Amino acid sequence: MWTVYSFTGAAILASIIFSLLLFLSIDDDPLMKFLFGGLAVIFELGKFFAWYEVGERKARRNYTGTLSAFTFYAVLAAISIGGSIGGINSATNKAQSEVNVQKSKINAFNMQIAAIEKQIDLNNVAAEKYIQMERIASGVARIQKQNDELRKQQQKLAMERDSIPVVSQGSVLGLIDSLAESLHVTPQAAQLGLVVFLSVLLDFFAAFFVGLIGEENRFRHQYRHNKVLEMAGYNEFDQPKLLEHFDPSTIGTSEVNVHEQEPEEIIVEPEQPKTPYELTVDALSHNKVNCSKRAVSKFLNISTDEVDSIFKQLLDEGIVSKKPNNHYQWHGLTTTTS
Repeated sequence: MWTVYSFTGAAILASIIFSLLLFLSIDDDPLMKFLFGGLAVIFELGKFFAWYEVGERKARRNYTGTLSAFTFYAVLAAISIGGSIGGINSATNKAQSEVNVQKSKINAFNMQIAAIEKQIDLNNVAAEKYIQMERIASGVARIQKQNDELRKQQQKLAMERDSIPVVSQGSVLGLIDSLAESLHVTPQAAQLGLVVFLSVLLDFFAAFFVGLIGEENRFRHQYRHNKVLEMAGYNEFDQPKLLEHFDPSTIGTSEVNVHEQEPEEIIVEPEQPKTPYELTVDALSHNKVNCSKRAVSKFLNISTDEVDSIFKQLLDEGIVSKKPNNHYQWHGLTTTTS
């Protein structure tokens, strides 16, 4: 689970950072940056709380609440994905702009070198005309001198161009160029598609792990709840099996006498209804119920105070005993109880 928590925290943190990149660029005022940054964090955290609540309501079979929570999550997720797209796109554009600046500088030098080369070509054409007019000494010598100066200037520009530090292309920019070439689209379209894919993937990645944490928490709660019931001597799966042979209509009535019946002409007075104490002894004697206060209270439908009084009397008479773990043990009747 610590691995799950780590992945979840990293995914949520990355989503918050990318949203902050967009929201913080909206305004340069420090107060507005603080407000928009807080808004981005609230959207991101609220989105994942809403997704966690979707799982909780679905587990409770509250489908109306599940639908409302999912609607709230969908709205926040759309805002979050939009923010992540803007943030990732902004970071990618910044890296691309640095490459473009270097390319622009190199292109500027290339244009100046090309212009000088063009000027040298024009000077050579003029020199040929001077040669045809037999003005080599005056015209051609001057043009050659100009060409020498232009060549020096051209070499100087080439050295400055070559001294510009080369900006290494990042892996993301390389991936964008590769996608653009393979899909035959523009680099801008490839960049947008990659950014949208990464933003949606990041959001669903975090949502998956948030849902996994919710499932784990619900499992732990159910496990601990069942453990407490077992320690109290009550098992909701085993309890009905103890009552299969019990007929509730027999409560308060006399048991069937297994001995010979008296002659019919003898009038037998009806027995008095049994007290809760007698009913408890009868149920425990015939294994109709577990020897625990909870089970007896549920079986006879009597209050907790009455059960406490009955078990106190049973303890005093030695019919039951109390274990070190506070559970009760039935020993049975040693004498006939009226």
